Amino acid sequence: MAQQGLLWLRARAHVIFVAIVMVALLVGAGPFFASQALGAQITSRSLKPSDGRPGAHNVVYETSFSIPTTGTVGSIEILFCSNSALIEDVCAPPYGLDALNANLTTQSGPGGFVLSPTSGVNNLLLTRTPTNLNAGPASFTFDQIVNPTDAGSYYVKVFTYASADATGPSTDFGAMAFPIMEGYDVSAEVPPYLTFCTGVGITGFDCSTAQGDQIGLGELNSVTSNVAQSQALAATNAGSGYNIYVHGTTMTSGNNIIPAMLNATSQVGSSQFGINLRSNSNPDIGQDPTGGGTATPMPNYNLANRFRLVSGEAIASASGVQDYKKFTMSYLVNVSKDQPPGVYSTTLTYVCVANF
Repeated sequence: MAQQGLLWLRARAHVIFVAIVMVALLVGAGPFFASQALGAQITSRSLKPSDGRPGAHNVVYETSFSIPTTGTVGSIEILFCSNSALIEDVCAPPYGLDALNANLTTQSGPGGFVLSPTSGVNNLLLTRTPTNLNAGPASFTFDQIVNPTDAGSYYVKVFTYASADATGPSTDFGAMAFPIMEGYDVSAEVPPYLTFCTGVGITGFDCSTAQGDQIGLGELNSVTSNVAQSQALAATNAGSGYNIYVHGTTMTSGNNIIPAMLNATSQVGSSQFGINLRSNSNPDIGQDPTGGGTATPMPNYNLANRFRLVSGEAIASASGVQDYKKFTMSYLVNVSKDQPPGVYSTTLTYVCVANF
């Protein structure tokens, strides 16, 4: 009876971990300018919080304006209101706003101001020794402020005084509005993926074209080598790449076996069976890996004209995110003249494991 060889192929792809990528964008409030105020008009008014979300803590408020009157200035009061920007309206403190722990971190313009300890929850009192100042721009930055709890529009009134403690009539006045708005969280997910397939043939880099899971090696004899090939295609966005493993035994027929090769060359007339992932010249079979990425055959399977088969070994690996790579597995079987007759077969399963 002549020996015959049959080979079945299976493929499995395993994704071990799930990676989720999230991107967040917070949209805050920019500077806003007030409408007309009564009295000597403070101009070029603006208030810019570093975080415009309701209830945000540790917020930096940067305010700037232009003092219109040349004269004695000893204090500047910055008053936060929820109800009105008009000078004649009593200020209602915004619910949740807290400026008690605020610090004056930077200032420009007249200079020399400090934050008075008499400042309150909704007012910042800047004081200095009353001094004659020229009209011109001024800016102040405060940190450690807590935003109002509710979204909406709020107002800031600014007064200058000749006194050092904001007593007596105000010299100049201006107002502005600023919004507290819910932030917008923008997120996106890049799902993990592993693409892996095997077949007797795969067209291009398209797993949908993979065809065939059985290879017939024909009648075996002691004077020629029998060869065949199949292909595997893999790609992944796993940060640590992937490994491809082979599982299965050498070719057997009942209790009769064809010994597996261990990095051996083809010896016509000797019984041996093995695979590699290279283009071979002796015998003429196979193809080197093609495609993008850095995936390569493992060293024991990356030797042209040398074949091996050890179940559970990795035959190819990649160290990072990989574009499509196609591997060609070459199969070699030789038999001696003493090899018992029978139908020899094996099933090899290729497993690709991505490392997220």
